[in-house]
Amino acid sequence: MSGIYIHIPFCKQACHYCDFHFSTSMKKKDDMVLALAKEIAMRKKEFEHEIVETIYFGGGTPSVLNNEEINFLISEVYRNYKVTKKPEITLEANPDDLSSERILELSKSPVNRLSIGIQSFYEDDLKMMNRAHNSAEAKKCLEEATKYFENISLDLIYGIPGMSDEMWKQNIQTALDFGIPHISSYALTVEPKTALSKLIQTGKIAEPQDEAASNHFMILVEMLQKNGFIHYELSNFGKENYFSKNNSAYWLGKKYIGIGPSAHSYDGEKRGWNVANNSLYLKSIQENVLPIETEILTVSDRYNEYIMTGLRTIWGVSLDRIENEFGLDYLNYLQKQSKKFLNDDLVSIENNILKPTAKGKFLTDGIASDLFYLNLEE
Repeated sequence: MSGIYIHIPFCKQACHYCDFHFSTSMKKKDDMVLALAKEIAMRKKEFEHEIVETIYFGGGTPSVLNNEEINFLISEVYRNYKVTKKPEITLEANPDDLSSERILELSKSPVNRLSIGIQSFYEDDLKMMNRAHNSAEAKKCLEEATKYFENISLDLIYGIPGMSDEMWKQNIQTALDFGIPHISSYALTVEPKTALSKLIQTGKIAEPQDEAASNHFMILVEMLQKNGFIHYELSNFGKENYFSKNNSAYWLGKKYIGIGPSAHSYDGEKRGWNVANNSLYLKSIQENVLPIETEILTVSDRYNEYIMTGLRTIWGVSLDRIENEFGLDYLNYLQKQSKKFLNDDLVSIENNILKPTAKGKFLTDGIASDLFYLNLEE
């Protein structure tokens, strides 16, 4: 299984918490679409022996593209790659872009999965985060989208300053009431150089509290599992047969090509990343040069990535795979480092699979970093 990720580096406005690569100027949008199509063609040799099973439009805000532009880019993937009969084709979209007419148009396109950036159903939260939509638009778009799309995911943010546990429960319940089969949920994180960071530094917004975020996370897990969702990755919950195939491929170490400025790629042995600058990206593509840097992954790099992704998913970390793929030194190190977490009931080992316990899930990233192998000679 392989995937194509297409990064659309444009947004109507900048969300206060976001540190992804995007521009709020649409001046170069037409040129960018042509450049994305050209990069798709330029990189086809990388997948000449692969079958593409997922196409994912991320951003930025991919829904700023019109349907004709989206369909054009999908057709370029089909023209240059072998694509499975029923690929998962996901479009990230914001509620303000999803009018009834737009949803109907999309339902007639090859797009068969929507990932909708709701974040919160509360007006004050949306204003604080500087989202481009309001609460009414969030609910209206879900009402319409569920008429035409079966496979829908929505994003929710927890740990927002001022959000009580009851408010968070209501946010989750509102999503459940629409019958959405997949929910991605993330703690509000203060990234350096974002507007949110500056607003907190100047005292205009309270700093998110870890304890509140931890409580919200436990509420999220409990409510969604009671409603038939499987907690298959730390931040992702899906009903059976509704896991994100695109994201699952990342976590399971499958190959993918990232198209567009700042997009990342992985082929099992090396990682690559495109320049995170729209002008430089366009110039390079126009000169027939791929604007990509690559890094050959060491054994330790691959071990550490497996630890990070494995611990975040229901598939866990296979001790047998550690021994077979990385060797006894790595297995012994992992067993030694994990002892304290086993003693504290933060991880468990069953059937030779290492996984975080319910108690340890919220602490997964910190646990993983303690299990990384940083000093082994390559």
